[in-house]
Amino acid sequence: MTPETTASRFDDPADPAAGFDARLDGLIDEAGSWLSGQRRDDGHWVFELEADATIPAEYILLNHYLDEIDDETEQAIAVYLRRIQGDHGGWPLFHDGDVDISATVKAYYALKLVGDDPEAPHMRKAREAILARGGAAKANVFTRIALALFGQVPWRAVPVMRIEAMLLPRWAPFHFNKVSYWSRTVMVPLLILATLKPVARNPRRVDVRELFLTPPERHGAYLNNPTGHWLGSVLLGVDKAARLAEPLFPRALRDKAIAKALAFIKERLNGVDGLGGIFPAMTNTLMAYDVLGYPKDHPDYVITRQAIDRLLVRRDGMAYCQPCLSPVWDTCLASHAMQEAGHDPDGPVVSGANDWLKDRQILDTRGDWIANRGHLQSGGWAFQYWNNHYPDVDDTAVVVMALHRADPQAYAQNITRAADWIIGMQSANGGWGAFDADNEYYFLEHIPFADHGALLDPPSVDVSARCIGMLAQLGYDRDHPTVARGLAYLRGEQEDDGSWFGRWGTNYVYGTWSALTALNAAGEDMSAPPVRKAVDWLLDRQRPDGGWGEDCSTYWHNRKGEVKASTPSQTAWALLGLMAAGEVDHPAVKRGIDYLMQAPRDGGKWDETFFNAVGFPRVFYLRYHGYSAYFPLWALARYRNLSRGNVKQPLYGL
Repeated sequence: MTPETTASRFDDPADPAAGFDARLDGLIDEAGSWLSGQRRDDGHWVFELEADATIPAEYILLNHYLDEIDDETEQAIAVYLRRIQGDHGGWPLFHDGDVDISATVKAYYALKLVGDDPEAPHMRKAREAILARGGAAKANVFTRIALALFGQVPWRAVPVMRIEAMLLPRWAPFHFNKVSYWSRTVMVPLLILATLKPVARNPRRVDVRELFLTPPERHGAYLNNPTGHWLGSVLLGVDKAARLAEPLFPRALRDKAIAKALAFIKERLNGVDGLGGIFPAMTNTLMAYDVLGYPKDHPDYVITRQAIDRLLVRRDGMAYCQPCLSPVWDTCLASHAMQEAGHDPDGPVVSGANDWLKDRQILDTRGDWIANRGHLQSGGWAFQYWNNHYPDVDDTAVVVMALHRADPQAYAQNITRAADWIIGMQSANGGWGAFDADNEYYFLEHIPFADHGALLDPPSVDVSARCIGMLAQLGYDRDHPTVARGLAYLRGEQEDDGSWFGRWGTNYVYGTWSALTALNAAGEDMSAPPVRKAVDWLLDRQRPDGGWGEDCSTYWHNRKGEVKASTPSQTAWALLGLMAAGEVDHPAVKRGIDYLMQAPRDGGKWDETFFNAVGFPRVFYLRYHGYSAYFPLWALARYRNLSRGNVKQPLYGL
């Protein structure tokens, strides 16, 4: 149904207000009905999670590395890669973004592997884009590792990464407990590959030497200082020394470290949900099994392959590979939207979703988070279907708020266990990271391997805001030590212009919505200058069409404020933030609601092609396909509830 036909059904020329209310009610009902229909049989939601060209390209590279070529699937992925190529010839990190040389090298190689003619127009344009930016030698470390595995660059093109790092003591400058969970799960199998230095089978003998300005074996220094800091220069020197020492490492020590790495992987293999629940960790594991001689029918090899293939999406004559699955996140957010829209908490939609979530709570696995919080009991939720070693604080807080909102008595035990875990996961600075506490070993960002800038998992505003909101909803006073420290952290993180940075969603609109919601839930004075400054910032960001939009390029410090178009997700966040600050009657809020009511959609899913989230700023971005469904519904329903009620600010923590 188009917005025009929706409007025509309910407009009443004699009473414009009644016509607006009828249209709003009709849209909320229609969107809620559509969202309800997207549930799986057991009551949960899971929407597609799309990244850039890197992940589908790596899927093709993996198949050719292992000689497990699947022409039908790979040709469908090739269709997808060609569709998302930019007009500039390269592949961006997000829709309508600039050329990213690393993504472009991988996409070009993948297309060449599946048979695309290098002289075809799209391949020629991609090659020209790569060469204009210094050639494939300028790609990031992860891309150069992929090229080294295919024999396209010498191994000196990547930093020295030895598996013996598994044996380092906790007090050593580097230890796996000092990096983020995603770095840990990706690096452990990757170190096996970097130590043994295998070469891909590459049965079609495809190379990409044409992507280099200088023959790769003659290229000079591949490594660079990722931060420009003097410590980075020192560590480049350490890398040179380690390279000279590599031949002297004892074989017995290497084998002991490999055994420890395999034990680490085995304990966390995670069935069909895969190591860490993320594609890069799974693919590195499969290649590590291969180089170590695991037969293809070995149970661990088989289950890892299944976990990878489970990430494929096939539709519209094309296919792509997701970086991971997001069922817990989708389900808890959709539950909030449906409850906001008036669905009965005891009805099949909400209770089915919440009961499914209840059964996903991790109660019997003490995951890697115990490195800094070993005294805590488990009690969190993961992002994926299962990822027991890696529950995350953000999902846990949002799930708890959904369960508590629906039935605090029925879910009391689950809520208590989760709240205790979250309180214990607070970092020393008062904030919360996503998966670990006090993961702030910033000196590690200077190592040559860390050129992606995402080695750590420090506290962030959006995750911290969710924790504060959850605790406030559960009745914790703002003077409670945990809440008070969290609020102090939030205040200290506010930008000079009044906004807050969004670590896991794009970007300052997301962070500002998160912070304002937490401040409101905690009972802060919403007329205080910092809050008013944030409100003014949001009001200033509204676009002429009534919506809000923020480009992923705002993660570059000199590009804050860039926007290409309004989007339903970001408009919903801005509206939720303004309403949390008590601005439900502000004309800007009404204009934002009008934008959502008129924006193109298919039932309950608004059209949204721009990416709306971030994995790692400036490196890896995401498009949650569910965001343009449940967030607009949530904002519209909250507007209805507040504008027609006696309370002008939301009563919940989110």
